[in-house]
Amino acid sequence: MDPLYQQTHKQVHEIQSRMGRLETADKQSVQIVENEIQASIDQIFSRLERLEILSSKEPPNKRQNAKLRVDQLKYDVQHLQTALRNFQHRRHAREQQERQREELLSRIFTTNDSDTTIPMDESLQFNSSLQKVHHGMDDLILDGHNILDGLRTQRLTLKVGSLLGDREKFSNCVYILITCPQ
Repeated sequence: MDPLYQQTHKQVHEIQSRMGRLETADKQSVQIVENEIQASIDQIFSRLERLEILSSKEPPNKRQNAKLRVDQLKYDVQHLQTALRNFQHRRHAREQQERQREELLSRIFTTNDSDTTIPMDESLQFNSSLQKVHHGMDDLILDGHNILDGLRTQRLTLKVGSLLGDREKFSNCVYILITCPQ
């Protein structure tokens, strides 16, 4: 168990030093270094499985210490795996930002066409429909008011005509009603 543990521990330290070089690597070699680190981490995980089996086979007085050392290695490797993923995520985000920046810089902007149309949204259409209904209701109320005025005029004309009973007097009354301001 000890030689396998020592090899694995040494490989963890090698990965840690490679992680430091990963930050300073150029764009072409970054992918290669990442793949090497990931392959080493995968190899360490398989060794850790073997170390767990071997630590459970240790004598009882050494078993606790062996399991503790294996768990510490596992913890370290998981942190290395997380650090690698974080680096990859940051690298992908940087590359995407660079692509977007280049796309914006290479884009040719033009002026708007003279026949630019602005699509109306639903709320604007709803507002214009409400205004049309409002004007329609105003027209309807005005028509009703005019009808009532006509009925009042007819009523007065008929009242005066029936009171006078005479056509001539009736005509004069109508003339008076038409010419007299109210």
